[in-house]
Amino acid sequence: MPETDLTWLSILVFLPAVCAAGLFVFPSKWTEGMRWWATFGAAGTLSIALCVVVGYYNLLDRRLDANGKPGHSVHTRLDNRADKAASDAAQPIPKKLDSDDWVARRAWISIFNIQYALGVDGISLPLVVLTALVVLLAIVASWNIQESVRGYLALILLLETGVIGAFLALDFFLFYVSYELMLLPMYVLIGLWGGGNRKFAALKFVIYTLLGGVCLLVAMLALYSVNARDFVDQAEVKQRALDSHKKNPHVALDDAANQVEVHTFDFVTLSKAGRAAALVLSGQEDRLAVKTAVVEEPNKDDDPSKVKLFAPGVDRDAALARLKSQPVCTKQFQYFVFALLFLGFAVKVPIVPLHSWLPDAHVEAPTPVSMILAGVLLKLGGYGLIRVAFPVCPWAAAELAWWVGLVGVVSIVYGALVAMGQTDFKKLLAYSSVSHMGFVVLGLASWGSATRSQYWQWGVDGAMFQMVAHGITASALFFIVGVVYDRAHHRDLNRFGGLKEPMPLYAGLSAILFFASMGLPGLCGFVGEFCVFMGAWNFSPALAVPAVASVILTAAYLLWTWQRVYFGTNPATKDFPELSPREAVCLLPFALLAIGLGVVPSLLLFNWMDPSVAGWIENMAPLKP
Repeated sequence: MPETDLTWLSILVFLPAVCAAGLFVFPSKWTEGMRWWATFGAAGTLSIALCVVVGYYNLLDRRLDANGKPGHSVHTRLDNRADKAASDAAQPIPKKLDSDDWVARRAWISIFNIQYALGVDGISLPLVVLTALVVLLAIVASWNIQESVRGYLALILLLETGVIGAFLALDFFLFYVSYELMLLPMYVLIGLWGGGNRKFAALKFVIYTLLGGVCLLVAMLALYSVNARDFVDQAEVKQRALDSHKKNPHVALDDAANQVEVHTFDFVTLSKAGRAAALVLSGQEDRLAVKTAVVEEPNKDDDPSKVKLFAPGVDRDAALARLKSQPVCTKQFQYFVFALLFLGFAVKVPIVPLHSWLPDAHVEAPTPVSMILAGVLLKLGGYGLIRVAFPVCPWAAAELAWWVGLVGVVSIVYGALVAMGQTDFKKLLAYSSVSHMGFVVLGLASWGSATRSQYWQWGVDGAMFQMVAHGITASALFFIVGVVYDRAHHRDLNRFGGLKEPMPLYAGLSAILFFASMGLPGLCGFVGEFCVFMGAWNFSPALAVPAVASVILTAAYLLWTWQRVYFGTNPATKDFPELSPREAVCLLPFALLAIGLGVVPSLLLFNWMDPSVAGWIENMAPLKP
């Protein structure tokens, strides 16, 4: 019997793809049935995601800290759960696998040690739920699509499978496959259902995305060259030595064991190797220690200066010698791989100057596709930085933290300034996304020393919250543009005006989401930005000051846009109909979430994210003196 969590996570990933395949059973004339089928498929995916949330909360509730708060136990951290699952599977007689640790591993392509490995924590799970919600509402928003309905809906559902797969993957190869799976559906959605210049926008999207994908591929190959034998369960090493000895009996078993190399795409293992290399490169190799158990209980007698990374049973001196002899322990390797990972994910964030594909893609894409692009796909860039780039190459990340933060600040200010000069409603929101996602990069880069890790935790908490908040507000604002475009058939801000009179409900809901995007206290946009400001100020006031000042620019272009679209009188808009029930159903959940997460941010920040971010910080902060 498969593990329960393996079943749930696999259904969560592949249910949209199965529903996409089911669309081809419908006769071509049954477009209404296709729409309902896709809607129920997306709703089912959201339901499964919420069931996984309940299961994950049960895991947290079973492991309480000394203060009775969930999620801070060492047993709930994703890296420890992944280590335990790998250790159980590596035993000569595998132990009974844990069905509710929400980590699942199965061999996939054994010759390269590639695994079908999935797992959830407070960093990935909010983004999975956000994805399921945005895709569901985007499909509801797509009911006015008349051309090739079957192909359109199938591509959106296939896109959802790729996104959720990337958020849940614990194996770099699986992550890369899911990451690249999104390329084709988005290219076709923009190229076939987009505006007049759709072919150029789709081609530009593909070129930029492929550039990022190539960077990730080269980084993945470089990381696979790392011999991670001292960071995996030693039962696996012994088994490989025994297999080698059986094939070559003339080679002594001890010699065979010394020759064993373990190459992996596993994020957790690569992260441990990267952290060990960071200690060596920063002159702290004496702090490297061997774990006494796969998952170690906190002990008051432990030496706080020691960082236990080597697997239980490893000879420390031999392991250290093997580590220092590898390219991963060189500054050149660390800089090179981190640069590749950063560029690969920066294209998706996107950061300046790799952002120019985004305005073109948004302008030409249909409204529901823009909702998914802004609300979900951009988050893969930030998620990749926090899940892959920083943990796998922490030494380079620490050395370049200030410059990475500067890139974030440039994106914040540049995006806001350019947005002020736009007259196309969609293009303005596209540059607004560039600005808002810059806060994510700045928050992640606010890396202080181990003694000041609390401030960095605020920055990472803010980056995570900002991704969810921007996913809500950006998706909603692009839908708002779509509503008025369906009535006016243009997006020129200078030709709008007076929408408050004929469409009061539309104007009221829009006001909530405009002010949330602006970062008004009491709404979701404020919480993430405030946490980022706190982290950035304690990291570098020189970076924090322009980021804080950008709030004025954001308020300026959003308020000016609000005035041009909704205030005054305009004969051309006075007869526009109010929101339809379908349009209200799309917009109302976004408005409620914008208010709810702003008034009670602890629902997301402290209950979901912070425990996992705290574990992430505990791993990373000690690496910097």
